[in-house]
Amino acid sequence: MTVRLKIILAGLAVAVLLAGAAGFVLGRYYSDNKKPNFTGKYVLYVRPDMNAAEVMDSLQTGAGTLRPKSLERAFAKMEVAQKMKPGRYVVEPSSTSIYVARMLVFGWQTPQNMTLSGTLRKKDRIAQRISSQMMVDSASVADALNDEVFLAGYGFTPENVFAMILPDTYEMYWTATVEEIFDRLKKEYDAFWTEERLAKAKAQGLSQMEVSIMASIVSGETLKSFEYPVIAGVYLNRYKKGMKLQADPTIAFCYDYTLDRILKKHLTVDSPYNTYQHVGLPPAPINVPPKGCLEAVLNPDKHGYIYFCASPAFDGTHKFAVTYTEHLKNARAFQRELTARRKAKAAAK
Repeated sequence: MTVRLKIILAGLAVAVLLAGAAGFVLGRYYSDNKKPNFTGKYVLYVRPDMNAAEVMDSLQTGAGTLRPKSLERAFAKMEVAQKMKPGRYVVEPSSTSIYVARMLVFGWQTPQNMTLSGTLRKKDRIAQRISSQMMVDSASVADALNDEVFLAGYGFTPENVFAMILPDTYEMYWTATVEEIFDRLKKEYDAFWTEERLAKAKAQGLSQMEVSIMASIVSGETLKSFEYPVIAGVYLNRYKKGMKLQADPTIAFCYDYTLDRILKKHLTVDSPYNTYQHVGLPPAPINVPPKGCLEAVLNPDKHGYIYFCASPAFDGTHKFAVTYTEHLKNARAFQRELTARRKAKAAAK
């Protein structure tokens, strides 16, 4: 073999090696930067105490990482272990390794829906409802709901803070602080109280807070939203006549919602919230009323009803009456049906 041929072969060998190396590098680049690396959509929650290895394990389990080594290289390149931020991140099947690494480092979160709905009448339950959907812990939310100084910044107190909370779905970042959550609640509260609604409240002779208080009583009376305007009308009729509201939900509140049934002996409880003992509205809302109840107080049905009781149909609806005589007739019909059902139940045992 001539010297010239050896040089040519050596050159070719080097060229092959360089091409192979270049191909290897380009292959890795393509794998890490251009090629999707996950089999399914996955919502990744990164808590402050998580490390990079735990995040990769979570991605492997939830998103189905196709090439773990590619993800490891991307994490190392972006220094994810040192720089990743807590948050709620959505990983798509089309996501590349480097995109996910950058997403974690730069905090490219996808907002979370925080929904407040259903029966909200105790602060600890509200705190739990929020913490179950957000990064904040329930103790921090509960503390805020009872913090006079903190709530004063929003114009509320621990006693009337229920009025500030409007049941709804709020789009927020999962990492929102307690302050940011309350800022958002107050923003929605202010947005709800338009000039038109303020005028309607004034027309009823009520302040914003009094509307919330009345609405909380309506909310406590029925789960049937179509009855809200009728029941609101009943309580407004009583209120404007100077009658005691005699609202059972206020008695339930006085006993911290621990009663299975409200009996006559419970009606004498010593509390400013006892509307059987005191004329007018209680000092603050007794629950977080749905928007439908607020609207019902602002737009009540116009009628002469003063009384109502549970329907003997036992379907959750009520019978309404203008006179006490008519009310007694309705109440006796309900009691007869209740007695009959109890007897039938006892006989079936």
